[in-house]
Amino acid sequence: MKISFNLEDASQVMIGAFALAVPISFSEEAWKLGETLPLTNLLLLFLLSVFFLGFFAYESVFQGNIRYRIPVFLFRIGIAYLIAGIVVALVLLALNKFPLLSDPLTALKRLIVISMPASMGAIIVDSFDKE
Repeated sequence: MKISFNLEDASQVMIGAFALAVPISFSEEAWKLGETLPLTNLLLLFLLSVFFLGFFAYESVFQGNIRYRIPVFLFRIGIAYLIAGIVVALVLLALNKFPLLSDPLTALKRLIVISMPASMGAIIVDSFDKE
């Protein structure tokens, strides 16, 4: 059994990420946390995101069977986080809270803070139609 990643999966990841990115992106607390959180905490937040994405994908999407599909498993985690990050960036850009050109560090920090819940929403929605 091979689990691939197609347009349907991408749309599910986008919708899941959007569902959690929108309410959090409107939060001034998230914006300020993105400005003030130290880089070590941001790294920990990123690692926690990737760990929980991997754990959920392993148990739910792949049902604990990745032995011969490790590249597909890693790709699915990476693409889920990447798409969630793009969705978060677009939402923050629309809200004028993603200062990529004027303050790229703050933009990156906000992206990491809000991508954590958004990526979890992404992988959860992506898992809905898996057997």
